[in-house]
Amino acid sequence: MYLAKKVRMNRLFGKGKCLDVAIDHGVCNEPSFLDGLEDIAKVVGQLVEAGPDAIQMNYGQSDLLQNIDGKKKPALVMRTDMGNPYNKVAHRVMWSLMQNAEEPILAALQMDAACVVINLFMVPDEPDLFRQCVKNISTIRNECEKYHMPLMIEPLVMQSNSERGGYMVDGNTDDIVTLVRLAREMGADIVKADPTNEAADFHKVVEAARCPVLVRGGGKEDLKTVFRKSHALMEQGAMGMVYGRNIYQHDNPSRVVKSLMAMIHDGATGDDAWALYEAS
Repeated sequence: MYLAKKVRMNRLFGKGKCLDVAIDHGVCNEPSFLDGLEDIAKVVGQLVEAGPDAIQMNYGQSDLLQNIDGKKKPALVMRTDMGNPYNKVAHRVMWSLMQNAEEPILAALQMDAACVVINLFMVPDEPDLFRQCVKNISTIRNECEKYHMPLMIEPLVMQSNSERGGYMVDGNTDDIVTLVRLAREMGADIVKADPTNEAADFHKVVEAARCPVLVRGGGKEDLKTVFRKSHALMEQGAMGMVYGRNIYQHDNPSRVVKSLMAMIHDGATGDDAWALYEAS
């Protein structure tokens, strides 16, 4: 591994594992995702104080993190693409595009990001959306190699929009493993993977990735359930999490971060994390 890439990976996984708090939801153009992010500067301040390993943002908001004085702050993970698969109403044309097609990681380099992240959508009956994602990843992979930037790929196996009123995640193990394997084949340095329906199967995802796997959080759930599920996935080999709504849409994001950090870095169980949250 090139030294510059190793340095950036160390900023994410300095303690061997990683909690990346995603607040890059503005580009999804889905109003429900913005609940809790109305005052994003306040959210960034709360998160920095809580001290996760990384915060995932878009270029236009990343100054809120990088303008904070001092070196003891989370690493920046920068979102590089945007699309319309998250809306509750199906679109006539589904798309996923780079935010900067000409120089896709320039913004990440300018803002001193430690990593970039990009989607790999697998949506029923939308082969062109999948093709766009493959093209996006191929383009950004070359740029990441040129500038030694770690690439996080987010493989998303989704159900049909008609199933539950929105493109919900499909937790089928075989489908997730297959798409994660494709992400690795395309050069992922980190995989942000959906949890399998049965946590006991998640080791198959880890084996397919052959690189650090961080669990994607998805929609907001009961917090005690989130902690218990997260611990079960860590037991299967996950190296941490990329959680957004399951942090910033709860009453006290800082307490959620501290509980998850105890689980990821100090071996706390799901019940331990819940007790810590309640005691904070």
